[in-house]
Amino acid sequence: MKILDRYIFTSFVQTFFAVFVVLMFIFVLQGIWLHISELAGKDLDYFVIGRFLFYIMPKVIPLVLPLTILVTSIMTFGSFAENYEFAAMKSSGISLQRAMRSLIYFIGLLSIIAFFFANNVIPWAEFKSINLRKNISKLKPAMAIVEGAFNDIGDVNIKVTEKSGDNDQYLRDVIIHKKNQNNRGNFTVIKAKRGELASSEDSDFLSLILFEGNYYDEIQPNDFKERQRKPFVKSYFDTYTINIDLSNFNDVDLNEEKYNYSYKMLDSQELRVALDSLSADYNQEKINFNTNIINRSGVQAYSDNFGVRKTTASTLKNTKGLEVKQTDTLSYQIDSLEDLYASYNPTETQQILNIAIGTARGSLSSIKGKKNILRRKSTRINKTEIQLHSKFALAVSCFILFFVGAPLGAIIRKGGLGLPMVVAILLFLTYHFIGIFATNSAENGAISPFLASWLSTFIMMPLSIYLTYRATTDQGFINTDAIVLPIKRLSAKLGLTRKPKK
Repeated sequence: MKILDRYIFTSFVQTFFAVFVVLMFIFVLQGIWLHISELAGKDLDYFVIGRFLFYIMPKVIPLVLPLTILVTSIMTFGSFAENYEFAAMKSSGISLQRAMRSLIYFIGLLSIIAFFFANNVIPWAEFKSINLRKNISKLKPAMAIVEGAFNDIGDVNIKVTEKSGDNDQYLRDVIIHKKNQNNRGNFTVIKAKRGELASSEDSDFLSLILFEGNYYDEIQPNDFKERQRKPFVKSYFDTYTINIDLSNFNDVDLNEEKYNYSYKMLDSQELRVALDSLSADYNQEKINFNTNIINRSGVQAYSDNFGVRKTTASTLKNTKGLEVKQTDTLSYQIDSLEDLYASYNPTETQQILNIAIGTARGSLSSIKGKKNILRRKSTRINKTEIQLHSKFALAVSCFILFFVGAPLGAIIRKGGLGLPMVVAILLFLTYHFIGIFATNSAENGAISPFLASWLSTFIMMPLSIYLTYRATTDQGFINTDAIVLPIKRLSAKLGLTRKPKK
Protein backbone atom coordinates (compact mmCIF):
# COMPACT_ATOMS: atom_id res chain seq x y z
CA MET A 1 0.00 0.00 0.00
CA LYS A 2 1.39 3.35 -1.02
CA ILE A 3 1.74 6.25 1.40
CA LEU A 4 -1.20 8.12 -0.13
CA ASP A 5 -3.49 5.08 0.06
CA ARG A 6 -2.43 4.47 3.64
CA TYR A 7 -3.10 8.10 4.56
CA ILE A 8 -6.58 8.13 2.98
CA PHE A 9 -7.46 4.74 4.42
CA THR A 10 -6.29 5.68 7.94
CA SER A 11 -8.18 8.98 7.89
CA PHE A 12 -11.36 7.27 6.73
CA VAL A 13 -11.18 4.34 9.19
CA GLN A 14 -10.51 6.57 12.21
CA THR A 15 -13.50 8.77 11.36
CA PHE A 16 -15.58 5.70 10.56
CA PHE A 17 -15.13 4.05 13.96
CA ALA A 18 -15.68 7.32 15.83
CA VAL A 19 -18.95 7.99 13.99
CA PHE A 20 -20.02 4.35 14.30
CA VAL A 21 -19.61 4.33 18.07
CA VAL A 22 -21.52 7.60 18.48
CA LEU A 23 -24.40 6.51 16.25
CA MET A 24 -24.54 3.06 17.82
CA PHE A 25 -24.79 4.65 21.25
CA ILE A 26 -27.63 6.91 20.07
CA PHE A 27 -29.62 4.10 18.45
CA VAL A 28 -29.13 1.74 21.41
CA LEU A 29 -30.43 4.46 23.73
CA GLN A 30 -33.42 4.79 21.44
CA GLY A 31 -33.97 1.02 21.73
CA ILE A 32 -33.85 1.25 25.51
CA TRP A 33 -36.37 4.09 25.41
CA LEU A 34 -38.72 2.06 23.22
CA HIS A 35 -38.58 -0.96 25.55
CA ILE A 36 -38.29 0.85 28.88
CA SER A 37 -41.81 -0.20 29.87
CA GLU A 38 -40.78 -3.87 29.57
CA LEU A 39 -37.78 -3.41 31.88
CA ALA A 40 -39.04 -0.96 34.49
CA GLY A 41 -40.06 -2.30 37.88
CA LYS A 42 -38.93 -5.90 37.21
CA ASP A 43 -35.95 -5.82 39.62
CA LEU A 44 -33.58 -7.05 36.90
CA ASP A 45 -29.89 -7.45 37.60
CA TYR A 46 -27.19 -5.80 35.49
CA PHE A 47 -26.34 -9.04 33.69
CA VAL A 48 -29.88 -9.40 32.29
CA ILE A 49 -29.96 -5.74 31.23
CA GLY A 50 -26.55 -6.19 29.60
CA ARG A 51 -27.86 -9.21 27.67
CA PHE A 52 -30.85 -7.18 26.55
CA LEU A 53 -28.62 -4.40 25.21
CA PHE A 54 -26.26 -6.90 23.59
CA TYR A 55 -29.15 -8.46 21.66
CA ILE A 56 -30.43 -5.04 20.56
CA MET A 57 -27.11 -3.90 19.07
CA PRO A 58 -27.05 -6.17 15.96
CA LYS A 59 -30.62 -5.21 15.08
CA VAL A 60 -29.69 -1.53 14.66
CA ILE A 61 -26.81 -2.30 12.27
CA PRO A 62 -29.05 -1.87 9.15
CA LEU A 63 -29.62 1.72 10.26
CA VAL A 64 -26.25 2.57 11.78
CA LEU A 65 -23.91 1.13 9.13
CA PRO A 66 -25.29 2.93 6.01
CA LEU A 67 -25.56 6.21 7.91
CA THR A 68 -22.00 5.81 9.23
CA ILE A 69 -20.61 5.20 5.74
CA LEU A 70 -22.45 8.22 4.36
CA VAL A 71 -21.38 10.56 7.18
CA THR A 72 -17.78 9.34 7.18
CA SER A 73 -17.46 9.68 3.40
CA ILE A 74 -18.72 13.26 3.39
CA MET A 75 -16.60 14.24 6.40
CA THR A 76 -13.37 12.63 5.16
CA PHE A 77 -13.47 13.77 1.54
CA GLY A 78 -14.90 17.14 2.55
CA SER A 79 -11.91 17.63 4.83
CA PHE A 80 -9.52 16.67 2.01
CA ALA A 81 -11.15 19.22 -0.30
CA GLU A 82 -11.30 21.92 2.37
CA ASN A 83 -7.57 21.61 3.11
CA TYR A 84 -6.70 21.60 -0.62
CA GLU A 85 -5.35 18.05 -0.38
CA PHE A 86 -7.47 17.04 -3.35
CA ALA A 87 -6.04 19.92 -5.32
CA ALA A 88 -2.54 18.61 -4.56
CA MET A 89 -3.57 15.10 -5.61
CA LYS A 90 -5.07 16.29 -8.89
CA SER A 91 -2.04 18.44 -9.66
CA SER A 92 0.03 15.25 -9.31
CA GLY A 93 -2.24 13.44 -11.77
CA ILE A 94 -4.23 11.48 -9.15
CA SER A 95 -7.93 11.38 -9.94
CA LEU A 96 -10.81 10.99 -7.51
CA GLN A 97 -11.29 7.33 -8.47
CA ARG A 98 -7.60 6.64 -7.82
CA ALA A 99 -7.83 8.31 -4.41
CA MET A 100 -10.88 6.21 -3.57
CA ARG A 101 -9.30 2.89 -4.63
CA SER A 102 -8.20 1.66 -1.18
CA LEU A 103 -11.54 2.68 0.31
CA ILE A 104 -13.47 0.87 -2.44
CA TYR A 105 -11.86 -2.40 -1.33
CA PHE A 106 -12.64 -1.59 2.29
CA ILE A 107 -16.28 -0.75 1.56
CA GLY A 108 -16.59 -3.92 -0.54
CA LEU A 109 -15.35 -5.97 2.42
CA LEU A 110 -17.68 -4.03 4.69
CA SER A 111 -20.63 -4.83 2.39
CA ILE A 112 -19.84 -8.55 2.60
CA ILE A 113 -19.69 -8.30 6.40
CA ALA A 114 -22.99 -6.41 6.38
CA PHE A 115 -24.63 -9.24 4.43
CA PHE A 116 -23.20 -11.77 6.90
CA PHE A 117 -24.66 -9.73 9.76
CA ALA A 118 -28.05 -9.44 8.09
CA ASN A 119 -28.13 -13.13 7.18
CA ASN A 120 -26.76 -14.73 10.35
CA VAL A 121 -26.16 -12.42 13.29
CA ILE A 122 -29.35 -10.33 13.12
CA PRO A 123 -31.71 -13.38 12.98
CA TRP A 124 -29.82 -14.86 15.93
CA ALA A 125 -30.11 -11.59 17.87
CA GLU A 126 -33.81 -11.36 16.98
CA PHE A 127 -34.38 -14.89 18.28
CA LYS A 128 -32.52 -14.17 21.52
CA SER A 129 -34.09 -10.76 22.14
CA ILE A 130 -37.68 -11.89 21.50
CA ASN A 131 -37.30 -14.85 23.86
CA LEU A 132 -35.67 -12.68 26.52
CA ARG A 133 -38.43 -10.06 26.20
CA LYS A 134 -41.12 -12.74 26.45
CA ASN A 135 -39.52 -14.15 29.59
CA ILE A 136 -39.05 -10.70 31.14
CA SER A 137 -42.73 -9.95 30.52
CA LYS A 138 -43.63 -12.91 32.75
CA LEU A 139 -41.82 -11.34 35.68
CA LYS A 140 -44.07 -9.55 38.13
CA PRO A 141 -43.15 -6.04 39.25
CA ALA A 142 -41.04 -5.77 42.36
CA MET A 143 -43.20 -6.59 45.39
CA ALA A 144 -44.62 -3.46 46.99
CA ILE A 145 -47.78 -2.63 48.91
CA VAL A 146 -49.33 0.61 47.72
CA GLU A 147 -51.68 2.45 50.05
CA GLY A 148 -55.32 2.60 49.03
CA ALA A 149 -55.09 -0.08 46.31
CA PHE A 150 -55.25 -3.85 46.12
CA ASN A 151 -51.82 -5.48 45.74
CA ASP A 152 -51.35 -9.02 44.46
CA ILE A 153 -48.79 -10.88 46.60
CA GLY A 154 -48.52 -14.63 46.40
CA ASP A 155 -51.95 -16.18 46.95
CA VAL A 156 -53.50 -13.11 48.63
CA ASN A 157 -54.78 -9.75 47.44
CA ILE A 158 -54.18 -7.11 50.10
CA LYS A 159 -55.27 -3.52 50.56
CA VAL A 160 -54.18 -1.19 53.39
CA THR A 161 -55.23 2.34 54.24
CA GLU A 162 -51.95 3.48 55.75
CA LYS A 163 -48.38 2.22 56.28
CA SER A 164 -45.95 3.31 58.98
CA GLY A 165 -42.68 2.29 60.60
CA ASP A 166 -39.06 2.46 59.47
CA ASN A 167 -39.63 -0.18 56.77
CA ASP A 168 -43.37 0.41 56.30
CA GLN A 169 -44.00 -2.82 58.19
CA TYR A 170 -46.98 -1.56 60.23
CA LEU A 171 -50.32 -1.55 58.42
CA ARG A 172 -53.69 -0.03 59.31
CA ASP A 173 -57.19 -1.07 58.13
CA VAL A 174 -56.19 -4.23 56.28
CA ILE A 175 -58.50 -6.01 53.82
CA ILE A 176 -57.38 -9.35 52.36
CA HIS A 177 -58.95 -11.52 49.67
CA LYS A 178 -57.50 -15.04 49.74
CA LYS A 179 -57.32 -16.93 46.45
CA ASN A 180 -58.71 -20.42 46.19
CA GLN A 181 -57.08 -22.75 43.69
CA ASN A 182 -60.26 -24.84 43.31
CA ASN A 183 -62.89 -22.07 43.07
CA ARG A 184 -63.02 -18.81 41.17
CA GLY A 185 -64.03 -15.71 43.03
CA ASN A 186 -63.36 -14.05 46.38
CA PHE A 187 -64.94 -16.45 48.86
CA THR A 188 -62.58 -15.69 51.74
CA VAL A 189 -62.26 -12.14 53.08
CA ILE A 190 -60.22 -11.07 56.09
CA LYS A 191 -60.48 -7.64 57.69
CA ALA A 192 -58.26 -6.37 60.50
CA LYS A 193 -57.68 -3.04 62.21
CA ARG A 194 -53.92 -3.47 62.32
CA GLY A 195 -51.25 -5.61 60.69
CA GLU A 196 -47.52 -6.17 60.67
CA LEU A 197 -45.13 -7.61 58.07
CA ALA A 198 -42.37 -9.81 59.45
CA SER A 199 -39.77 -11.80 57.48
CA SER A 200 -36.04 -12.48 57.28
CA GLU A 201 -33.81 -11.77 54.29
CA ASP A 202 -32.92 -15.44 53.68
CA SER A 203 -36.49 -16.71 54.03
CA ASP A 204 -38.88 -17.54 51.21
CA PHE A 205 -41.90 -16.81 53.41
CA LEU A 206 -43.48 -13.51 54.35
CA SER A 207 -45.37 -13.48 57.66
CA LEU A 208 -48.38 -11.17 57.85
CA ILE A 209 -49.61 -10.79 61.44
CA LEU A 210 -53.12 -9.35 61.80
CA PHE A 211 -54.69 -7.91 64.95
CA GLU A 212 -58.36 -7.40 65.93
CA GLY A 213 -60.16 -8.59 62.87
CA ASN A 214 -62.82 -10.81 61.33
CA TYR A 215 -62.55 -13.87 59.12
CA TYR A 216 -65.32 -14.36 56.57
CA ASP A 217 -65.51 -17.54 54.46
CA GLU A 218 -68.33 -18.26 52.04
CA ILE A 219 -69.12 -21.98 51.82
CA GLN A 220 -69.81 -23.55 48.43
CA PRO A 221 -71.83 -26.78 49.00
CA ASN A 222 -72.35 -29.27 46.20
CA ASP A 223 -76.13 -29.21 46.56
CA PHE A 224 -77.64 -26.38 44.49
CA LYS A 225 -80.47 -25.76 46.95
CA GLU A 226 -78.03 -25.46 49.81
CA ARG A 227 -75.90 -23.10 47.73
CA GLN A 228 -78.88 -20.77 47.21
CA ARG A 229 -79.03 -20.27 50.96
CA LYS A 230 -75.50 -18.78 50.75
CA PRO A 231 -74.03 -20.34 53.88
CA PHE A 232 -70.88 -18.79 55.33
CA VAL A 233 -68.57 -18.94 58.33
CA LYS A 234 -67.60 -15.83 60.25
CA SER A 235 -65.21 -15.63 63.17
CA TYR A 236 -63.40 -13.00 65.22
CA PHE A 237 -59.71 -13.11 66.12
CA ASP A 238 -57.32 -11.11 68.23
CA THR A 239 -54.23 -12.32 66.38
CA TYR A 240 -54.05 -14.13 63.06
CA THR A 241 -50.87 -15.00 61.10
CA ILE A 242 -50.71 -15.63 57.36
CA ASN A 243 -47.53 -17.11 55.86
CA ILE A 244 -47.14 -16.17 52.18
CA ASP A 245 -44.88 -18.39 50.08
CA LEU A 246 -42.66 -16.22 47.88
CA SER A 247 -40.44 -19.00 46.50
CA ASN A 248 -42.32 -19.05 43.18
CA PHE A 249 -43.07 -15.35 43.08
CA ASN A 250 -40.70 -14.71 40.17
CA ASP A 251 -39.67 -18.23 39.28
CA VAL A 252 -39.10 -17.50 35.58
CA ASP A 253 -36.35 -19.04 33.47
CA LEU A 254 -34.91 -16.10 31.52
CA ASN A 255 -32.85 -18.52 29.42
CA GLU A 256 -35.89 -20.35 28.09
CA GLU A 257 -36.08 -20.22 24.29
CA LYS A 258 -39.30 -21.52 22.78
CA TYR A 259 -40.42 -18.65 20.52
CA ASN A 260 -39.14 -19.23 16.98
CA TYR A 261 -42.03 -18.28 14.71
CA SER A 262 -40.93 -14.82 13.54
CA TYR A 263 -39.77 -14.38 9.93
CA LYS A 264 -37.07 -12.04 11.27
CA MET A 265 -35.35 -15.03 12.88
CA LEU A 266 -34.63 -16.76 9.56
CA ASP A 267 -31.60 -16.58 7.29
CA SER A 268 -31.82 -16.32 3.50
CA GLN A 269 -32.04 -20.07 2.88
CA GLU A 270 -34.73 -20.54 5.53
CA LEU A 271 -36.63 -17.55 4.16
CA ARG A 272 -36.70 -19.11 0.69
CA VAL A 273 -38.08 -22.36 2.11
CA ALA A 274 -40.65 -20.47 4.20
CA LEU A 275 -41.62 -18.35 1.19
CA ASP A 276 -42.23 -21.43 -0.98
CA SER A 277 -44.26 -23.08 1.78
CA LEU A 278 -46.36 -20.00 2.47
CA SER A 279 -47.02 -19.38 -1.22
CA ALA A 280 -48.05 -23.00 -1.83
CA ASP A 281 -50.38 -22.92 1.18
CA TYR A 282 -51.86 -19.58 0.06
CA ASN A 283 -52.56 -20.80 -3.48
CA GLN A 284 -53.98 -24.13 -2.31
CA GLU A 285 -56.32 -22.40 0.13
CA LYS A 286 -57.65 -20.16 -2.65
CA ILE A 287 -58.27 -23.20 -4.86
CA ASN A 288 -60.00 -25.11 -2.06
CA PHE A 289 -62.19 -22.16 -1.15
CA ASN A 290 -63.13 -21.57 -4.79
CA THR A 291 -64.15 -25.23 -5.14
CA ASN A 292 -66.09 -25.12 -1.89
CA ILE A 293 -68.06 -22.02 -2.91
CA ILE A 294 -68.95 -23.52 -6.29
CA ASN A 295 -70.10 -26.76 -4.68
CA ARG A 296 -72.19 -24.94 -2.09
CA SER A 297 -73.87 -22.76 -4.69
CA GLY A 298 -75.03 -25.76 -6.75
CA VAL A 299 -74.00 -24.18 -10.03
CA GLN A 300 -72.66 -27.45 -11.38
CA ALA A 301 -76.07 -29.10 -10.96
CA TYR A 302 -77.50 -27.09 -13.87
CA SER A 303 -76.53 -26.93 -17.50
CA ASP A 304 -76.31 -23.79 -19.55
CA ASN A 305 -80.01 -24.18 -20.44
CA PHE A 306 -81.14 -24.72 -16.85
CA GLY A 307 -81.89 -28.50 -17.10
CA VAL A 308 -84.73 -29.47 -14.72
CA ARG A 309 -85.86 -32.78 -13.35
CA LYS A 310 -89.44 -32.92 -12.05
CA THR A 311 -90.99 -35.90 -10.29
CA THR A 312 -94.70 -36.74 -10.52
CA ALA A 313 -96.74 -39.45 -8.81
CA SER A 314 -99.70 -41.34 -10.30
CA THR A 315 -101.99 -44.16 -9.20
CA LEU A 316 -102.42 -47.24 -11.48
CA LYS A 317 -103.99 -50.70 -11.27
CA ASN A 318 -101.87 -53.78 -11.75
CA THR A 319 -102.92 -57.02 -13.48
CA LYS A 320 -104.62 -58.29 -10.29
CA GLY A 321 -106.75 -55.15 -9.99
CA LEU A 322 -104.81 -53.68 -7.05
CA GLU A 323 -103.99 -49.99 -6.96
CA VAL A 324 -100.28 -49.12 -6.89
CA LYS A 325 -98.43 -45.79 -6.91
CA GLN A 326 -96.00 -45.03 -9.71
CA THR A 327 -93.40 -42.27 -9.67
CA ASP A 328 -92.33 -40.69 -12.95
CA THR A 329 -89.28 -38.45 -13.34
CA LEU A 330 -89.38 -36.06 -16.27
CA SER A 331 -86.24 -34.35 -17.56
CA TYR A 332 -86.56 -31.36 -19.86
CA GLN A 333 -84.74 -28.17 -20.79
CA ILE A 334 -85.91 -24.59 -20.25
CA ASP A 335 -84.70 -21.42 -21.87
CA SER A 336 -84.93 -18.80 -19.08
CA LEU A 337 -85.41 -18.22 -15.36
CA GLU A 338 -89.04 -17.22 -16.01
CA ASP A 339 -89.70 -20.69 -17.43
CA LEU A 340 -87.97 -22.20 -14.41
CA TYR A 341 -90.24 -20.28 -12.01
CA ALA A 342 -93.31 -21.18 -14.09
CA SER A 343 -92.65 -24.90 -13.54
CA TYR A 344 -93.36 -24.45 -9.79
CA ASN A 345 -96.32 -23.12 -7.90
CA PRO A 346 -95.99 -19.79 -5.99
CA THR A 347 -95.33 -21.49 -2.63
CA GLU A 348 -92.51 -23.60 -4.04
CA THR A 349 -91.09 -20.59 -5.86
CA GLN A 350 -91.02 -18.55 -2.64
CA GLN A 351 -89.28 -21.38 -0.79
CA ILE A 352 -86.71 -21.68 -3.56
CA LEU A 353 -86.03 -17.93 -3.48
CA ASN A 354 -85.66 -17.93 0.33
CA ILE A 355 -83.20 -20.80 0.14
CA ALA A 356 -81.28 -19.02 -2.63
CA ILE A 357 -81.10 -15.77 -0.64
CA GLY A 358 -79.92 -17.62 2.45
CA THR A 359 -77.29 -19.47 0.44
CA ALA A 360 -76.09 -16.23 -1.16
CA ARG A 361 -75.83 -14.48 2.20
CA GLY A 362 -73.95 -17.41 3.68
CA SER A 363 -71.58 -17.48 0.71
CA LEU A 364 -71.04 -13.72 0.96
CA SER A 365 -70.24 -13.99 4.68
CA SER A 366 -67.81 -16.84 3.98
CA ILE A 367 -66.15 -14.83 1.23
CA LYS A 368 -65.66 -11.80 3.52
CA GLY A 369 -64.18 -13.95 6.28
CA LYS A 370 -61.88 -15.79 3.89
CA LYS A 371 -60.85 -12.49 2.31
CA ASN A 372 -59.49 -11.29 5.65
CA ILE A 373 -57.70 -14.59 6.22
CA LEU A 374 -56.12 -14.50 2.75
CA ARG A 375 -55.14 -10.85 3.26
CA ARG A 376 -53.26 -11.74 6.45
CA LYS A 377 -51.54 -14.64 4.72
CA SER A 378 -50.62 -12.40 1.80
CA THR A 379 -49.17 -9.82 4.19
CA ARG A 380 -47.08 -12.51 5.86
CA ILE A 381 -45.78 -13.68 2.47
CA ASN A 382 -44.90 -10.09 1.51
CA LYS A 383 -43.09 -9.50 4.81
CA THR A 384 -41.11 -12.70 4.35
CA GLU A 385 -40.08 -11.72 0.82
CA ILE A 386 -39.16 -8.20 1.96
CA GLN A 387 -37.00 -9.67 4.70
CA LEU A 388 -35.22 -11.85 2.14
CA HIS A 389 -34.44 -9.02 -0.29
CA SER A 390 -33.48 -6.56 2.46
CA LYS A 391 -30.46 -8.71 3.41
CA PHE A 392 -28.98 -8.21 -0.05
CA ALA A 393 -30.15 -4.60 -0.32
CA LEU A 394 -28.24 -3.70 2.86
CA ALA A 395 -24.92 -4.85 1.38
CA VAL A 396 -25.50 -3.00 -1.90
CA SER A 397 -26.71 0.17 -0.17
CA CYS A 398 -23.45 0.43 1.80
CA PHE A 399 -21.54 0.45 -1.48
CA ILE A 400 -23.89 2.93 -3.17
CA LEU A 401 -23.96 5.37 -0.25
CA PHE A 402 -20.17 5.49 -0.25
CA PHE A 403 -20.25 6.71 -3.86
CA VAL A 404 -22.84 9.28 -2.81
CA GLY A 405 -20.92 10.58 0.20
CA ALA A 406 -17.35 10.66 -1.12
CA PRO A 407 -18.03 12.78 -4.25
CA LEU A 408 -20.45 14.96 -2.33
CA GLY A 409 -17.79 15.70 0.27
CA ALA A 410 -15.36 16.63 -2.49
CA ILE A 411 -17.96 18.95 -4.03
CA ILE A 412 -19.10 20.81 -0.89
CA ARG A 413 -15.47 21.11 0.33
CA LYS A 414 -16.36 21.18 3.98
CA GLY A 415 -15.21 18.80 6.73
CA GLY A 416 -16.05 18.41 10.39
CA LEU A 417 -19.41 17.78 12.02
CA GLY A 418 -21.30 20.83 10.77
CA LEU A 419 -22.53 20.98 7.20
CA PRO A 420 -21.45 17.39 6.32
CA MET A 421 -23.52 15.98 9.14
CA VAL A 422 -26.57 18.00 8.11
CA VAL A 423 -26.27 16.94 4.46
CA ALA A 424 -25.68 13.30 5.42
CA ILE A 425 -28.69 13.19 7.73
CA LEU A 426 -30.95 14.76 5.09
CA LEU A 427 -29.81 12.25 2.47
CA PHE A 428 -30.14 9.31 4.85
CA LEU A 429 -33.59 10.38 6.03
CA THR A 430 -34.68 10.55 2.39
CA TYR A 431 -33.19 7.11 1.77
CA HIS A 432 -34.71 5.66 4.94
CA PHE A 433 -38.21 7.15 4.57
CA ILE A 434 -38.45 5.99 0.96
CA GLY A 435 -37.67 2.50 2.21
CA ILE A 436 -40.26 2.69 4.99
CA PHE A 437 -43.05 3.95 2.72
CA ALA A 438 -42.22 1.37 0.08
CA THR A 439 -42.16 -1.43 2.66
CA ASN A 440 -45.53 -0.43 4.10
CA SER A 441 -47.00 -0.32 0.61
CA ALA A 442 -45.56 -3.74 -0.23
CA GLU A 443 -46.98 -5.31 2.92
CA ASN A 444 -50.45 -4.28 1.77
CA GLY A 445 -49.78 -5.58 -1.73
CA ALA A 446 -49.70 -2.14 -3.39
CA ILE A 447 -46.25 -2.70 -4.91
CA SER A 448 -43.92 -5.64 -5.34
CA PRO A 449 -41.87 -6.69 -2.27
CA PHE A 450 -38.77 -6.84 -4.49
CA LEU A 451 -39.28 -3.23 -5.58
CA ALA A 452 -39.99 -2.11 -2.02
CA SER A 453 -36.71 -3.60 -0.75
CA TRP A 454 -34.59 -2.09 -3.52
CA LEU A 455 -36.42 1.17 -4.28
CA SER A 456 -34.33 3.45 -2.05
CA THR A 457 -31.12 1.85 -3.37
CA PHE A 458 -32.28 2.21 -6.98
CA ILE A 459 -32.98 5.91 -6.36
CA MET A 460 -29.57 6.51 -4.79
CA MET A 461 -27.70 4.73 -7.58
CA PRO A 462 -28.23 7.43 -10.29
CA LEU A 463 -27.38 10.08 -7.69
CA SER A 464 -24.08 8.33 -6.91
CA ILE A 465 -23.18 8.16 -10.62
CA TYR A 466 -24.09 11.81 -11.12
CA LEU A 467 -22.11 13.03 -8.11
CA THR A 468 -19.08 10.92 -9.03
CA TYR A 469 -19.09 12.39 -12.52
CA ARG A 470 -19.44 15.98 -11.25
CA ALA A 471 -16.67 15.55 -8.68
CA THR A 472 -14.33 13.87 -11.20
CA THR A 473 -14.74 16.71 -13.71
CA ASP A 474 -14.33 19.43 -11.03
CA GLN A 475 -17.87 20.69 -11.41
CA GLY A 476 -20.28 21.82 -8.75
CA PHE A 477 -23.34 20.02 -7.58
CA ILE A 478 -25.54 21.85 -10.10
CA ASN A 479 -24.47 23.67 -13.26
CA THR A 480 -26.12 27.02 -12.62
CA ASP A 481 -24.93 28.45 -15.95
CA ALA A 482 -27.12 25.98 -17.81
CA ILE A 483 -30.12 27.60 -16.10
CA VAL A 484 -29.06 31.25 -15.78
CA LEU A 485 -27.61 31.86 -19.27
CA PRO A 486 -30.76 30.87 -21.24
CA ILE A 487 -32.81 33.13 -18.99
CA LYS A 488 -30.44 36.04 -19.62
CA ARG A 489 -30.55 35.47 -23.40
CA LEU A 490 -34.35 35.34 -23.33
CA SER A 491 -34.50 38.54 -21.29
CA ALA A 492 -32.19 40.29 -23.74
CA LYS A 493 -34.33 39.28 -26.70
CA LEU A 494 -37.48 40.52 -25.01
CA GLY A 495 -35.80 43.80 -24.10
CA LEU A 496 -36.19 43.21 -20.39
CA THR A 497 -32.50 43.70 -19.69
CA ARG A 498 -31.36 47.27 -19.23
CA LYS A 499 -28.39 48.33 -21.28
CA PRO A 500 -25.64 50.06 -19.32
CA LYS A 501 -25.46 53.84 -19.74
CA LYS A 502 -22.48 55.30 -21.53
